[in-house]
Amino acid sequence: MTTLRNGPIPTEPAEMIDLWTRLARHRADEPVVFNESIQAWEAFRHGDVTRILSDPATFSSDMSALVPSDPDIDKIAKGNLISIDPPVHRQMRGLVSKAFTPKFVAELAPRITEVTAELLDGLAGRDRFDLVSELSYPLPVIVISEMIGIPSSDRETFQRWADVLLNNEPPADEPLLDALGDQVNAIAPTVREMGAYMLEHVKRRREHPTEDLVTALVNTQVDGRWLDDDEIVWFTALLLLAGHITTTALLGNTLLCLDAAPRVVEELRADRELVPGMLEEVLRMRPPFTKLARLTTRDVELSGTTIPAGQIVFAWLASANRDESVFAHPEVFDPRRESSKQAGFGHGIHFCLGAPLARLEAKIAVNMLLDRYSDIRVAPEDGIDFFDVHALLGAKSVSVRVRPS
Repeated sequence: MTTLRNGPIPTEPAEMIDLWTRLARHRADEPVVFNESIQAWEAFRHGDVTRILSDPATFSSDMSALVPSDPDIDKIAKGNLISIDPPVHRQMRGLVSKAFTPKFVAELAPRITEVTAELLDGLAGRDRFDLVSELSYPLPVIVISEMIGIPSSDRETFQRWADVLLNNEPPADEPLLDALGDQVNAIAPTVREMGAYMLEHVKRRREHPTEDLVTALVNTQVDGRWLDDDEIVWFTALLLLAGHITTTALLGNTLLCLDAAPRVVEELRADRELVPGMLEEVLRMRPPFTKLARLTTRDVELSGTTIPAGQIVFAWLASANRDESVFAHPEVFDPRRESSKQAGFGHGIHFCLGAPLARLEAKIAVNMLLDRYSDIRVAPEDGIDFFDVHALLGAKSVSVRVRPS
Protein backbone atom coordinates (compact mmCIF):
# COMPACT_ATOMS: atom_id res chain seq x y z
CA MET A 1 0.00 0.00 0.00
CA THR A 2 1.21 3.53 -0.75
CA THR A 3 2.80 4.86 2.43
CA LEU A 4 2.81 8.61 3.02
CA ARG A 5 4.32 10.71 5.80
CA ASN A 6 1.29 10.12 8.01
CA GLY A 7 0.19 6.71 6.82
CA PRO A 8 -1.30 4.84 3.85
CA ILE A 9 -3.87 6.23 1.48
CA PRO A 10 -7.08 4.65 2.80
CA THR A 11 -8.86 4.98 -0.54
CA GLU A 12 -6.49 2.83 -2.62
CA PRO A 13 -8.45 0.19 -4.55
CA ALA A 14 -7.22 -3.39 -4.22
CA GLU A 15 -5.94 -3.47 -7.80
CA MET A 16 -3.77 -0.42 -7.12
CA ILE A 17 -2.29 -1.97 -4.00
CA ASP A 18 -1.58 -5.14 -5.99
CA LEU A 19 0.09 -3.04 -8.70
CA TRP A 20 2.51 -1.37 -6.27
CA THR A 21 3.40 -4.78 -4.83
CA ARG A 22 4.02 -6.25 -8.28
CA LEU A 23 6.17 -3.33 -9.42
CA ALA A 24 8.35 -3.49 -6.29
CA ARG A 25 8.84 -7.23 -6.72
CA HIS A 26 9.94 -6.82 -10.32
CA ARG A 27 12.34 -3.98 -9.53
CA ALA A 28 14.02 -6.21 -6.98
CA ASP A 29 14.03 -9.58 -8.74
CA GLU A 30 13.00 -9.33 -12.41
CA PRO A 31 13.70 -5.85 -13.78
CA VAL A 32 13.02 -6.89 -17.39
CA VAL A 33 10.53 -9.67 -18.13
CA PHE A 34 8.53 -11.14 -20.94
CA ASN A 35 4.88 -11.16 -19.93
CA GLU A 36 3.52 -14.42 -21.33
CA SER A 37 -0.09 -13.39 -20.83
CA ILE A 38 0.07 -10.33 -23.05
CA GLN A 39 3.06 -11.46 -25.15
CA ALA A 40 5.01 -8.26 -24.52
CA TRP A 41 8.08 -7.16 -22.57
CA GLU A 42 8.09 -4.97 -19.46
CA ALA A 43 10.86 -2.86 -17.89
CA PHE A 44 10.63 -1.66 -14.29
CA ARG A 45 13.85 0.03 -13.16
CA HIS A 46 14.52 3.74 -13.55
CA GLY A 47 17.65 3.31 -15.65
CA ASP A 48 15.98 0.99 -18.14
CA VAL A 49 12.82 3.06 -18.38
CA THR A 50 14.69 6.31 -19.07
CA ARG A 51 16.94 4.54 -21.58
CA ILE A 52 13.91 3.23 -23.48
CA LEU A 53 12.35 6.69 -23.62
CA SER A 54 15.66 8.36 -24.58
CA ASP A 55 16.42 6.15 -27.58
CA PRO A 56 13.69 6.48 -30.25
CA ALA A 57 15.96 4.88 -32.85
CA THR A 58 15.92 1.60 -30.92
CA PHE A 59 12.57 1.94 -29.15
CA SER A 60 10.12 3.32 -31.68
CA SER A 61 6.84 5.03 -30.79
CA ASP A 62 5.33 4.13 -34.16
CA MET A 63 3.28 0.95 -33.78
CA SER A 64 0.87 1.67 -36.61
CA ALA A 65 1.98 -1.47 -38.46
CA LEU A 66 0.63 -3.60 -35.60
CA VAL A 67 -2.80 -1.96 -35.46
CA PRO A 68 -5.56 -3.45 -37.64
CA SER A 69 -6.38 -1.04 -40.45
CA ASP A 70 -9.44 1.17 -40.05
CA PRO A 71 -10.10 4.21 -42.27
CA ASP A 72 -10.76 6.49 -39.30
CA ILE A 73 -8.09 5.11 -36.97
CA ASP A 74 -5.48 5.31 -39.74
CA LYS A 75 -5.95 9.08 -39.93
CA ILE A 76 -4.89 9.55 -36.31
CA ALA A 77 -1.31 8.63 -37.14
CA LYS A 78 -0.91 11.72 -39.32
CA GLY A 79 -1.09 14.13 -36.42
CA ASN A 80 -0.35 11.96 -33.39
CA LEU A 81 2.79 13.35 -31.77
CA ILE A 82 2.77 10.48 -29.30
CA SER A 83 3.34 7.84 -31.99
CA ILE A 84 5.55 9.74 -34.44
CA ASP A 85 9.31 9.16 -34.60
CA PRO A 86 12.02 11.63 -35.69
CA PRO A 87 12.47 13.50 -37.95
CA VAL A 88 8.72 14.09 -38.45
CA HIS A 89 8.22 14.28 -34.69
CA ARG A 90 10.68 17.14 -34.40
CA GLN A 91 8.94 19.04 -37.19
CA MET A 92 5.45 18.54 -35.79
CA ARG A 93 6.40 19.26 -32.18
CA GLY A 94 8.14 22.43 -33.25
CA LEU A 95 4.83 23.74 -34.60
CA VAL A 96 3.25 24.06 -31.16
CA SER A 97 6.26 24.15 -28.86
CA LYS A 98 6.04 27.95 -28.65
CA ALA A 99 2.54 27.66 -27.22
CA PHE A 100 3.86 25.64 -24.28
CA THR A 101 7.11 27.35 -23.35
CA PRO A 102 7.40 28.35 -19.69
CA LYS A 103 7.28 32.05 -20.69
CA PHE A 104 4.14 31.71 -22.79
CA VAL A 105 2.45 29.51 -20.20
CA ALA A 106 3.33 31.94 -17.41
CA GLU A 107 1.41 34.62 -19.31
CA LEU A 108 -1.70 32.44 -18.95
CA ALA A 109 -1.58 32.69 -15.15
CA PRO A 110 -4.15 35.53 -14.90
CA ARG A 111 -6.66 33.61 -17.03
CA ILE A 112 -6.06 30.36 -15.13
CA THR A 113 -6.54 32.23 -11.86
CA GLU A 114 -9.74 33.78 -13.18
CA VAL A 115 -11.18 30.43 -14.31
CA THR A 116 -10.24 28.75 -11.03
CA ALA A 117 -11.89 31.53 -9.03
CA GLU A 118 -15.05 31.34 -11.15
CA LEU A 119 -15.30 27.58 -10.64
CA LEU A 120 -14.82 27.85 -6.87
CA ASP A 121 -17.21 30.80 -6.67
CA GLY A 122 -19.83 28.48 -8.10
CA LEU A 123 -19.36 26.22 -5.09
CA ALA A 124 -20.00 28.93 -2.51
CA GLY A 125 -22.14 27.67 0.36
CA ARG A 126 -21.44 24.01 -0.35
CA ASP A 127 -19.53 21.91 2.16
CA ARG A 128 -19.20 18.89 -0.13
CA PHE A 129 -18.56 18.52 -3.85
CA ASP A 130 -16.91 16.29 -6.44
CA LEU A 131 -13.45 17.71 -6.97
CA VAL A 132 -13.12 16.25 -10.47
CA SER A 133 -16.40 17.41 -12.00
CA GLU A 134 -16.33 20.82 -10.29
CA LEU A 135 -12.65 21.80 -10.61
CA SER A 136 -9.93 19.43 -11.76
CA TYR A 137 -11.68 18.54 -15.03
CA PRO A 138 -13.30 21.83 -16.13
CA LEU A 139 -10.27 24.00 -15.28
CA PRO A 140 -7.78 22.47 -17.76
CA VAL A 141 -10.47 21.81 -20.37
CA ILE A 142 -11.51 25.47 -20.41
CA VAL A 143 -7.88 26.60 -20.68
CA ILE A 144 -6.84 24.20 -23.45
CA SER A 145 -10.10 24.75 -25.34
CA GLU A 146 -9.47 28.49 -25.41
CA MET A 147 -5.92 27.91 -26.62
CA ILE A 148 -7.09 25.63 -29.43
CA GLY A 149 -10.12 27.78 -30.20
CA ILE A 150 -13.01 25.37 -29.60
CA PRO A 151 -15.98 26.03 -27.30
CA SER A 152 -15.27 24.89 -23.74
CA SER A 153 -19.04 24.58 -23.32
CA ASP A 154 -18.70 21.25 -25.14
CA ARG A 155 -16.57 19.84 -22.33
CA GLU A 156 -19.06 17.09 -21.46
CA THR A 157 -18.52 15.76 -24.97
CA PHE A 158 -14.74 15.99 -24.54
CA GLN A 159 -14.98 14.06 -21.28
CA ARG A 160 -16.99 11.32 -22.94
CA TRP A 161 -14.31 11.01 -25.61
CA ALA A 162 -11.58 10.84 -22.99
CA ASP A 163 -13.43 8.15 -21.03
CA VAL A 164 -13.62 5.95 -24.13
CA LEU A 165 -10.09 6.51 -25.42
CA LEU A 166 -8.23 6.49 -22.10
CA ASN A 167 -10.11 3.73 -20.32
CA ASN A 168 -9.75 1.09 -23.01
CA GLU A 169 -6.95 -1.12 -21.73
CA PRO A 170 -6.67 -4.60 -23.28
CA PRO A 171 -7.33 -7.58 -20.99
CA ALA A 172 -4.37 -8.44 -18.75
CA ASP A 173 -4.60 -12.12 -19.69
CA GLU A 174 -4.90 -11.82 -23.47
CA PRO A 175 -2.07 -11.42 -26.02
CA LEU A 176 -1.79 -7.74 -26.85
CA LEU A 177 -1.81 -8.17 -30.62
CA ASP A 178 -4.96 -10.32 -30.42
CA ALA A 179 -6.71 -7.62 -28.40
CA LEU A 180 -5.86 -4.76 -30.74
CA GLY A 181 -8.70 -5.60 -33.11
CA ASP A 182 -11.25 -5.37 -30.31
CA GLN A 183 -9.71 -2.09 -29.15
CA VAL A 184 -9.95 -0.58 -32.62
CA ASN A 185 -13.60 -1.60 -32.90
CA ALA A 186 -14.34 -0.18 -29.44
CA ILE A 187 -12.89 3.27 -30.10
CA ALA A 188 -13.69 3.69 -33.82
CA PRO A 189 -17.13 5.37 -33.31
CA THR A 190 -15.62 7.87 -30.88
CA VAL A 191 -12.71 8.53 -33.21
CA ARG A 192 -15.12 9.26 -36.07
CA GLU A 193 -17.10 11.64 -33.88
CA MET A 194 -13.96 13.46 -32.72
CA GLY A 195 -12.63 13.71 -36.25
CA ALA A 196 -15.86 15.15 -37.63
CA TYR A 197 -16.12 17.68 -34.78
CA MET A 198 -12.55 18.93 -35.17
CA LEU A 199 -12.74 18.97 -38.98
CA GLU A 200 -15.68 21.37 -38.83
CA HIS A 201 -13.63 23.63 -36.60
CA VAL A 202 -10.62 23.51 -38.95
CA LYS A 203 -12.87 24.43 -41.89
CA ARG A 204 -14.29 27.38 -39.94
CA ARG A 205 -10.82 28.64 -39.16
CA ARG A 206 -9.76 28.41 -42.80
CA GLU A 207 -12.66 30.71 -43.64
CA HIS A 208 -12.59 32.87 -40.50
CA PRO A 209 -9.10 32.96 -38.95
CA THR A 210 -8.61 34.17 -35.37
CA GLU A 211 -5.73 34.11 -32.88
CA ASP A 212 -6.07 30.48 -31.76
CA LEU A 213 -3.81 27.49 -32.29
CA VAL A 214 -5.88 25.94 -35.08
CA THR A 215 -5.59 29.16 -37.09
CA ALA A 216 -1.84 29.10 -36.57
CA LEU A 217 -1.64 25.51 -37.83
CA VAL A 218 -3.83 26.29 -40.84
CA ASN A 219 -1.34 29.01 -41.79
CA THR A 220 1.82 27.01 -41.11
CA GLN A 221 4.09 25.17 -43.53
CA VAL A 222 6.36 22.21 -42.71
CA ASP A 223 9.34 21.88 -45.03
CA GLY A 224 7.60 23.91 -47.69
CA ARG A 225 4.19 22.23 -47.58
CA TRP A 226 0.95 23.14 -45.87
CA LEU A 227 -0.48 20.84 -43.24
CA ASP A 228 -3.53 18.96 -44.48
CA ASP A 229 -6.83 18.78 -42.63
CA ASP A 230 -6.21 15.32 -41.11
CA GLU A 231 -2.89 16.43 -39.64
CA ILE A 232 -4.43 19.51 -38.05
CA VAL A 233 -7.54 17.63 -36.90
CA TRP A 234 -5.66 14.92 -35.03
CA PHE A 235 -2.86 17.14 -33.87
CA THR A 236 -5.39 19.36 -32.07
CA ALA A 237 -7.77 16.57 -31.04
CA LEU A 238 -5.06 14.66 -29.23
CA LEU A 239 -3.69 17.90 -27.81
CA LEU A 240 -7.13 18.51 -26.35
CA LEU A 241 -7.11 15.13 -24.61
CA ALA A 242 -3.50 15.26 -23.44
CA GLY A 243 -3.87 18.92 -22.51
CA HIS A 244 -6.48 18.27 -19.86
CA ILE A 245 -6.11 14.71 -18.59
CA THR A 246 -2.70 15.37 -17.00
CA THR A 247 -3.96 18.26 -14.88
CA THR A 248 -7.20 16.43 -14.06
CA ALA A 249 -5.24 13.43 -12.79
CA LEU A 250 -2.63 15.58 -11.04
CA LEU A 251 -5.16 17.60 -9.04
CA GLY A 252 -7.16 14.54 -8.03
CA ASN A 253 -4.03 12.65 -7.01
CA THR A 254 -2.82 15.68 -5.06
CA LEU A 255 -5.97 15.74 -2.93
CA LEU A 256 -5.72 12.00 -2.32
CA CYS A 257 -2.09 12.30 -1.24
CA LEU A 258 -2.65 15.33 0.97
CA ASP A 259 -5.69 13.74 2.58
CA ALA A 260 -3.41 11.02 3.91
CA ALA A 261 -0.71 13.49 4.96
CA PRO A 262 -2.25 16.26 7.11
CA ARG A 263 1.17 17.29 8.38
CA VAL A 264 2.19 18.08 4.82
CA VAL A 265 -0.93 20.23 4.46
CA GLU A 266 0.11 22.16 7.58
CA GLU A 267 3.56 22.67 6.08
CA LEU A 268 2.05 23.93 2.83
CA ARG A 269 -0.19 26.40 4.65
CA ALA A 270 2.83 27.70 6.53
CA ASP A 271 5.10 27.86 3.48
CA ARG A 272 3.50 28.11 0.05
CA GLU A 273 6.94 27.84 -1.56
CA LEU A 274 6.61 24.11 -0.91
CA VAL A 275 3.66 23.75 -3.32
CA PRO A 276 5.72 23.22 -6.53
CA GLY A 277 7.90 20.59 -4.88
CA MET A 278 4.83 18.91 -3.42
CA LEU A 279 3.31 18.65 -6.91
CA GLU A 280 6.52 17.06 -8.22
CA GLU A 281 6.28 14.54 -5.41
CA VAL A 282 2.69 13.74 -6.39
CA LEU A 283 3.86 13.22 -9.98
CA ARG A 284 6.58 10.91 -8.71
CA MET A 285 4.31 8.82 -6.52
CA ARG A 286 1.28 8.82 -8.81
CA PRO A 287 2.22 9.69 -12.41
CA PRO A 288 -0.84 10.22 -14.61
CA PHE A 289 0.18 7.44 -17.00
CA THR A 290 1.55 4.28 -15.43
CA LYS A 291 3.46 3.02 -18.47
CA LEU A 292 4.39 3.83 -22.07
CA ALA A 293 4.70 1.39 -24.97
CA ARG A 294 7.55 1.17 -27.48
CA LEU A 295 8.51 -1.17 -30.33
CA THR A 296 12.09 -2.44 -30.66
CA THR A 297 13.74 -1.84 -34.02
CA ARG A 298 16.72 -4.12 -33.28
CA ASP A 299 17.90 -6.64 -30.73
CA VAL A 300 18.73 -4.76 -27.54
CA GLU A 301 19.93 -5.64 -24.04
CA LEU A 302 18.36 -4.23 -20.88
CA SER A 303 19.57 -5.26 -17.41
CA GLY A 304 21.29 -8.33 -18.86
CA THR A 305 18.21 -9.48 -20.82
CA THR A 306 18.15 -9.42 -24.62
CA ILE A 307 14.92 -8.24 -26.23
CA PRO A 308 14.60 -9.19 -29.91
CA ALA A 309 13.70 -6.73 -32.64
CA GLY A 310 10.02 -6.22 -33.39
CA GLN A 311 8.88 -6.62 -29.79
CA ILE A 312 6.51 -4.42 -27.77
CA VAL A 313 8.10 -3.10 -24.58
CA PHE A 314 6.25 -1.37 -21.76
CA ALA A 315 8.33 1.17 -19.83
CA TRP A 316 6.74 1.43 -16.38
CA LEU A 317 6.85 5.08 -15.27
CA ALA A 318 5.05 4.23 -12.04
CA SER A 319 7.82 1.77 -11.18
CA ALA A 320 10.75 3.96 -12.27
CA ASN A 321 9.46 6.71 -9.98
CA ARG A 322 9.72 4.38 -6.99
CA ASP A 323 13.10 2.90 -7.79
CA GLU A 324 14.91 2.59 -4.47
CA SER A 325 18.30 3.12 -6.15
CA VAL A 326 17.24 6.60 -7.26
CA PHE A 327 14.75 7.77 -4.61
CA ALA A 328 15.56 7.12 -0.95
CA HIS A 329 12.54 5.83 0.97
CA PRO A 330 10.36 6.06 -2.17
CA GLU A 331 7.16 5.22 -0.29
CA VAL A 332 7.44 8.39 1.81
CA PHE A 333 5.60 11.46 0.54
CA ASP A 334 8.07 14.30 1.00
CA PRO A 335 7.38 17.75 -0.54
CA ARG A 336 11.04 18.69 0.05
CA ARG A 337 12.39 15.72 -1.91
CA GLU A 338 14.75 16.34 -4.82
CA SER A 339 12.50 14.99 -7.57
CA SER A 340 14.25 16.16 -10.73
CA LYS A 341 14.63 12.55 -11.88
CA GLN A 342 10.94 11.68 -11.56
CA ALA A 343 9.38 10.65 -14.88
CA GLY A 344 5.77 11.56 -14.18
CA PHE A 345 5.55 13.48 -17.45
CA GLY A 346 7.64 10.97 -19.40
CA HIS A 347 11.20 11.42 -20.60
CA GLY A 348 13.11 12.13 -23.78
CA ILE A 349 11.70 13.57 -27.01
CA HIS A 350 8.14 12.63 -26.03
CA PHE A 351 8.29 14.44 -22.68
CA CYS A 352 4.82 15.86 -22.09
CA LEU A 353 4.46 19.04 -24.14
CA GLY A 354 1.89 20.43 -21.71
CA ALA A 355 3.92 19.84 -18.55
CA PRO A 356 4.51 23.57 -17.84
CA LEU A 357 0.80 24.26 -18.28
CA ALA A 358 -0.28 21.36 -16.05
CA ARG A 359 2.16 22.44 -13.34
CA LEU A 360 0.91 26.02 -13.42
CA GLU A 361 -2.76 25.05 -13.38
CA ALA A 362 -2.21 22.70 -10.46
CA LYS A 363 -0.13 25.25 -8.53
CA ILE A 364 -2.78 27.96 -8.89
CA ALA A 365 -5.61 25.57 -8.03
CA VAL A 366 -3.91 24.14 -4.93
CA ASN A 367 -3.02 27.59 -3.60
CA MET A 368 -6.57 28.84 -4.12
CA LEU A 369 -8.03 25.77 -2.40
CA LEU A 370 -5.74 26.40 0.58
CA ASP A 371 -6.79 30.06 0.60
CA ARG A 372 -10.51 29.38 0.49
CA TYR A 373 -10.79 26.36 2.77
CA SER A 374 -9.41 25.83 6.25
CA ASP A 375 -10.02 22.10 5.86
CA ILE A 376 -10.31 19.86 2.82
CA ARG A 377 -10.92 16.14 3.31
CA VAL A 378 -11.73 13.28 0.97
CA ALA A 379 -15.16 11.76 1.65
CA PRO A 380 -14.47 8.08 0.87
CA GLU A 381 -17.96 7.06 1.99
CA ASP A 382 -19.23 8.61 -1.26
CA GLY A 383 -16.97 6.30 -3.24
CA ILE A 384 -14.04 7.16 -5.48
CA ASP A 385 -14.22 6.14 -9.12
CA PHE A 386 -10.77 5.40 -10.53
CA PHE A 387 -9.57 4.87 -14.09
CA ASP A 388 -8.06 1.49 -14.96
CA VAL A 389 -4.85 1.62 -12.90
CA HIS A 390 -2.88 -0.12 -15.64
CA ALA A 391 -3.48 2.83 -17.95
CA LEU A 392 -4.10 5.96 -15.94
CA LEU A 393 -3.45 6.80 -12.30
CA GLY A 394 -6.30 9.16 -11.58
CA ALA A 395 -9.80 9.48 -10.25
CA LYS A 396 -12.86 9.99 -12.43
CA SER A 397 -14.61 11.34 -9.35
CA VAL A 398 -13.58 12.06 -5.78
CA SER A 399 -15.93 13.66 -3.26
CA VAL A 400 -14.42 16.13 -0.79
CA ARG A 401 -15.73 17.83 2.34
CA VAL A 402 -14.61 21.41 2.91
CA ARG A 403 -14.72 24.08 5.60
CA PRO A 404 -14.47 27.69 4.35
CA SER A 405 -11.69 29.84 5.78
